[in-house]
Amino acid sequence: MSGGRNILAWSLQVLLALVFLAAGGAKLAGAPMMVQIFDQIGLGQGFRIVSGLVEVVGAVALLVPGLAAIAAIWLGITMVGAVLAHILVLPTPVAPALVLLGLAALLAWMRRGQVTTLLARIR
Repeated sequence: MSGGRNILAWSLQVLLALVFLAAGGAKLAGAPMMVQIFDQIGLGQGFRIVSGLVEVVGAVALLVPGLAAIAAIWLGITMVGAVLAHILVLPTPVAPALVLLGLAALLAWMRRGQVTTLLARIR
């Protein structure tokens, strides 16, 4: 990956890590807005905790060299769930979840070589 693309990828990793750390931290801390959202979703507050853990672990993994692609895929899948929740249940705009899904997908594509390397190590 060229120097400019690598800087762009790292910038995106840091940005996404900050966003998901904040969102996951708010879920884990039981921020009133997050409690209310998960009440509306109807899957219970345990799901809020699991979602928070998924986001915090993903955020940290974004900053671990060699794991950014896997973390981006992990968080992208999470955002697919968020998009569905916004479309099917929540009365809030879906756009932020779609943007995060798109950015996670972009990062996964930019760091796709990491997936190949990781799979080779597993074999």
